[in-house]
Amino acid sequence: MTGPTELPSLPDARLAGLLAEARALQPSTVALRRELHRHPELGLELPRTRQSILRALSGLPLEITTGTSTTSVTAVLRGGRPGPAVLLRGDMDALPMPEDTGAEFASEVPGAMHACGHDTHVAMLASAARLLAERADELAGSVVFMFQPGEEGFHGARHMIHDGVLDAAGTRVERAFALHTYANLPSGTIATRPGPILASADRLFVRVIGKGGHGSMPHNALDPVPAAAAMVGALQTMVTRRVDVTDPAVLSVTRITAGTTSNVIPETAELEGTIRTLSERTRARVRAEVPTVCEGVGAAYGCRVLTDIEPGYPPTVNDDAMAARVLSLAGDVLGAEHVTEMAAPIMGAEDFSYVLQRVPGAFAFLGACPPGTDPAEAEANHSNRVVYDEDALASGVALYAAFALDSLR
Repeated sequence: MTGPTELPSLPDARLAGLLAEARALQPSTVALRRELHRHPELGLELPRTRQSILRALSGLPLEITTGTSTTSVTAVLRGGRPGPAVLLRGDMDALPMPEDTGAEFASEVPGAMHACGHDTHVAMLASAARLLAERADELAGSVVFMFQPGEEGFHGARHMIHDGVLDAAGTRVERAFALHTYANLPSGTIATRPGPILASADRLFVRVIGKGGHGSMPHNALDPVPAAAAMVGALQTMVTRRVDVTDPAVLSVTRITAGTTSNVIPETAELEGTIRTLSERTRARVRAEVPTVCEGVGAAYGCRVLTDIEPGYPPTVNDDAMAARVLSLAGDVLGAEHVTEMAAPIMGAEDFSYVLQRVPGAFAFLGACPPGTDPAEAEANHSNRVVYDEDALASGVALYAAFALDSLR
């Protein structure tokens, strides 16, 4: 008996109609996307977004549960025959930032914007649920639709895992897939790669403690500012000399704070930054080295140092076979010209990593660069001016459906 990653590809005839079916659903896909875009919500509590999702799924033959620790939505579609379960994820939350796109459906919530495309993810997943419901008889198993809050730093995927999303179908999910729209790829293009595709993201905090005094008499004080400044350079040297270049790390000090005015030497200085790695091995190495470097530099300047590293998302690592399957399916459904195997990972982070730690699966990017714009020049994800080509959404709906159909046959 072959395992799930050993199955041959579906015949092209089974996939041929998916893109046309997804395009037929485009009016409802776009309508839901724009509704969510007008009313973005942040974090783990997204009650209005959840209600919009529940309305979009109403009338479909789905077993729907809502989260206990978040406003998540889990929907299970049972196939015509018994079999394993696969999971499709769409994240729901927005970012705490203003919108300056000028779109007719721009955010109506001050200080909140869907600048990372999560509104498109929800809309694509809801339409994929509708498309697959019409083909339920072709499925030998169950599809778990994971509508997840709190991706933007709130560990929403981990909350849903603790709430049981991976066992929602009554059997453990055997594979998982997530799409992420990306403004700097040609519209309708699918891009992914085997192995690491996104980095871990840990937050660094350093407090340097000296002795305050008058700015004109530093010899009577213990100035923490030079010590903090020296740490910035020492940390960069540590990365280039202690970390294997083939398993890289990025350490960026993004905030330095000290003092209140020009003639006062402060008692303390603070550093804050981010640490990104592509493996748990390098992640552990950097997290062990950073306090040693900071405390050593501080001691050289006579200062005390308090270092704290707040764990963030782990690296997002695709299963090799699942990444290859996604690329193959994308070629069958969308055409080979719309498929790109990424040469290198991106050092951003994703909490779908928690799912991929437990289930073989893949994470892929869906290009949504606006027409007439050079992808390299397009406003990027997390920009207050980012715009996504809504025509690309049909490609995402079709690929979500293809992944489920291919997995449960």
